[in-house]
Amino acid sequence: MLRWTITFIIIALIAGVLGFGGIAGASAGIAKILFFIFIVLFVLSLIKGAVKS
Repeated sequence: MLRWTITFIIIALIAGVLGFGGIAGASAGIAKILFFIFIVLFVLSLIKGAVKS
């Protein structure tokens, strides 16, 4: 999931440099959502791992 976030950030940066504001904004928004989902899943997996121990 983190790989997709990095991909969308790169797309947003390239689109921003080339002047495609709408695509850059959409890609940055998707990257932000994916990043927060990644963080939540990461924290849940840490908690689940700590409970098993």
